[in-house]
Amino acid sequence: MTKFNELNLNPKVLKAIEEAGYETPTPIQEGAIPAALEGRDVLGIAQTGTGKTASFTLPMITLLARGRARARMPRSLVLCPTRELAAQVAENFDTYAKHLKLTKALLIGGVSFKEQDALIDRGVDVLIATPGRLLDHFERGKLLLTGVQIMVVDEADRMLDMGFIPDIERIFSLTPFTRQTLFFSATMAPEIERITDTFLSAPTRVEVARQATASETIEQGVVMFKGGRRDREASQKRNVLRALIDAEGEKCTNAIIFCNRKTDVDICAKSLKKYGYDAAAIHGDLDQSQRTKTLDGFRDGSLRLLVASDVAARGLDVPSVSHVINFDVPGHPEDYVHRIGRTGRAGREGKAITICSSRDEKALAAVEKLIQKEIPRLNNPIEADDSKADTPKTENQPKAADTKKSDRRKSEPRTEIEPRKDREPRKDREPRKVKESKGRGRRDDRGPAVVGMGDHLPSFIALSFDERRAG
Repeated sequence: MTKFNELNLNPKVLKAIEEAGYETPTPIQEGAIPAALEGRDVLGIAQTGTGKTASFTLPMITLLARGRARARMPRSLVLCPTRELAAQVAENFDTYAKHLKLTKALLIGGVSFKEQDALIDRGVDVLIATPGRLLDHFERGKLLLTGVQIMVVDEADRMLDMGFIPDIERIFSLTPFTRQTLFFSATMAPEIERITDTFLSAPTRVEVARQATASETIEQGVVMFKGGRRDREASQKRNVLRALIDAEGEKCTNAIIFCNRKTDVDICAKSLKKYGYDAAAIHGDLDQSQRTKTLDGFRDGSLRLLVASDVAARGLDVPSVSHVINFDVPGHPEDYVHRIGRTGRAGREGKAITICSSRDEKALAAVEKLIQKEIPRLNNPIEADDSKADTPKTENQPKAADTKKSDRRKSEPRTEIEPRKDREPRKDREPRKVKESKGRGRRDDRGPAVVGMGDHLPSFIALSFDERRAG
């Protein structure tokens, strides 16, 4: 079995690796590091949690050990799709380069431009950035990319999902043609293949697992959920979530709960806290300081449950996550693989549970088609139905929604209407008198035509007519 000391890494880098407690490289590291040290382009394809970050960080530090950066001209560039992943890469760089005098800068949103400009002005060996913030600095004239020797694109498929591909293509055009490119992705969509064919030169392809597969150390299961009334379905689904957490007991040391929408992330986190669970939310609309504080609490164990959107599905490196719970089935099947990849990392065992409602069954079928296996069905810990509704139902009582108005009329017995005692019968009443009149007028079924105002003609008007005739 290959050891790190057999990969021709810098002795100071090997010392840092040993101090970190690692001896044997993962398959993606074993395949990518030698090719990167030779200066070749690398196309790495591996599922999440296989050590991709170290597979480009270690050779990059070794190659940059000699030389010096110039102001506003970084020597290497690492592009990441999210702030959290960029911060994680920066932490890896600090860990493995602590015995070398290399500088770095982290360009992400939510941080002051002034502080980042000051770092760039001093010159950095490694620039770690998200595409949007990097282009902001470039357009402000604070950054030049003509000195980039090594360019790394991490989680390229996530870049595609987030709409960063046009930005990536533009950044590629701003870097030298002679650069070395290290390109990593968990899946290879057609758009990703087009980019690699365009910007990589005869790359060494390192594929350590079948695309879009989950780690074998992850135990998977799905709970089929059928809600009752539509207005109570979301509440019942949260009841199932709490029951699942309780059923795992002490085995669930910590867990990431994924929701599809940011609003559901907030609602779910508040609901868990209301019932006494140690939970917090993280999604893209939160301030960077709050996101960092929440992640730090989850990493150090002070926070047990992290309710997240897909912003945390990629690159979140917390080695000891025991459970992943999909509160919603993801809309894109590839996201399922990345979500559950937050557990079972580095050879550890993990468990992934998905709650699937009736409307998500098609999405679940797409996930099973992608991973080429059926996810085992689990028993619902509670029966989510309308049995606990405020209005009890009996067997003989029909549901209001199913009973039509006409049916209710047919079922009710008809009763005779008694005549009012204060009114005489119709036959004993005198017939209505209708005065006859001549000329044109409104027809009435009960008598001849009525002229003008009929019986309601005021006397003074009739008087004036008579006087004119008399004259």
